[in-house]
Amino acid sequence: MVALPERVAEYPRPPALRASHEPVLVEVGGQVLCDTAAAAEEPLTIWKVCETFHPPTIYLPPQAMRLELLQPAAGHSFCEWKGVARYFDVVVPGLADQPPRLLQRAVWQYPEPSPAFAPIAGWYALYPALMDGVWLAGERVMPQPGGFYGGWITSQVVGPFKGDPAHPELI
Repeated sequence: MVALPERVAEYPRPPALRASHEPVLVEVGGQVLCDTAAAAEEPLTIWKVCETFHPPTIYLPPQAMRLELLQPAAGHSFCEWKGVARYFDVVVPGLADQPPRLLQRAVWQYPEPSPAFAPIAGWYALYPALMDGVWLAGERVMPQPGGFYGGWITSQVVGPFKGDPAHPELI
């Protein structure tokens, strides 16, 4: 049975936290940054944060991440639902005579989220737009428009999405 797409306009506010076992693969600079299917016999649990007019933001388990490619970055941000986030740069070694590739503040996490989001403590989220490729359940992810948001658009979610210039009422 094929799942029907979800309308993000029907997602709740405050956001919902949903567990999933859909495999995730993230590539950047010729390297795998995250592969939830390779990290265990069965794909690891991921967490989806589903908020009104946002495609889901995916939180990835630390054991599926190539942590050696992450370096702490300056600054923090605050989410009224999740709390204080900290950021990481992705640094991928250069090939042959090329310099390392640096993606500034491309990954974030909530070390001590609010109680409602305790399951994502220490898990990692990322901006799909900054990666070379992001796949959820084998489908290539499209980034949420707007540059500020980290939502993952697939055929399983239907907009309009916050951040889309075609829908300024949502920006």
